[in-house]
Amino acid sequence: MSATVARAEKNSSIALTLMPIMGVIFVGFLVIGLALPVLPLHVHDGLGLGPFVVGLVTGSQFAASLVARVWSGRIADTHGPKRAVVAGLAAAVVAGLIYLLSTAFVATPQFSASILLAGRAVLGGAESFIITGATAWGLARVGTPHAGKVIAWMGTAMFAAFAAGAPLGTALYERGGFIAVVLATAFTPFVTLLLIVPLHGAAPAHKGSPKFLAVVGLIWLPGLAAALSSIGFGALITFSALLFSAHQWEPVWLAFTAYAVALIVARLLFGHLPDRHGGAKVALLCVIIETAGLGLIGLAPNVTLAATGAALTGLGYALTFPGFGVEAVRRAPPESRGVAMGAYTACLDLALGISGPGLGIVASQAGLSAVFLVGALVVLCAAGIAVRLLSHPRLSA
Repeated sequence: MSATVARAEKNSSIALTLMPIMGVIFVGFLVIGLALPVLPLHVHDGLGLGPFVVGLVTGSQFAASLVARVWSGRIADTHGPKRAVVAGLAAAVVAGLIYLLSTAFVATPQFSASILLAGRAVLGGAESFIITGATAWGLARVGTPHAGKVIAWMGTAMFAAFAAGAPLGTALYERGGFIAVVLATAFTPFVTLLLIVPLHGAAPAHKGSPKFLAVVGLIWLPGLAAALSSIGFGALITFSALLFSAHQWEPVWLAFTAYAVALIVARLLFGHLPDRHGGAKVALLCVIIETAGLGLIGLAPNVTLAATGAALTGLGYALTFPGFGVEAVRRAPPESRGVAMGAYTACLDLALGISGPGLGIVASQAGLSAVFLVGALVVLCAAGIAVRLLSHPRLSA
């Protein structure tokens, strides 16, 4: 019993240490969460463009974030993670202003969508700097033995922002149109900067220039598994609102909020499992749960089962990403933590950047339900990598 109490006290201490950085992530990612359910509706219904363009606009953020990972990880390692976070927040403000510019050209849908693409690209770079810097900051505060908790709890703050942002963004969209979402997107990062000012930044981990490709060579296998398992996340944020709208299921944001709430609860209750039992073992079980959830969304005949599938998807993905993340962090040298996290989370961006337009083609050819069935098959492939990591201990350590 005393060991259990001591473990609980230690977990509570780590949570308190990470709380200020989690607050920064929450407010910063609220900007992205606001637009998640309404951007597809704005492009599809407001601008009158097809599913492929919806996927392209949504996926452009993650494609740009992928490119920014190299830069953000190096800044976190060489200049300190706080500087990376501040740079990301400043870029988020610029993205909001570009969104604002796009609303002046709604009469020419293609041009307006092109401006939105640019805004999403800038926001993708902002997201990269915020999450990479914050995760490196958290690792510097509590140490790499708690890498699973850091990845899980930073992700919890991010998905809490998504969960809160989805209904808030929908309410803003219904009352004030896309312009209301745009104004909130430009304003919110200023609030986050107020949270940043009093925090002490961690010292740079490395004075030289960490080699990104060398780190990629160390973490590519768990990174590939993370990319495959993230396809379900991409399917849900891009096409769940359209699926619900097509079936006239209300509210349209329910799927994403169910997903995010299930993910948050799972990480709060079970975020310690990858550190304690091994990332690959936990990820294997969770990939199967995520696959089942996506399949249920694709086959759901009503809103209740669709929302249940979304919750199962979130429950599975909750520990899949930190599980494979533990495998990645343990393979990277301490002086390259920022680059390692940049390279690992780049796998998420790669998956989301490809899944947007790729699944958009699936939606155009086979319908919106097929998006989630195809996503389930892709996610299931990550289970094979988890088995490989388990059967080859050298690969997982």
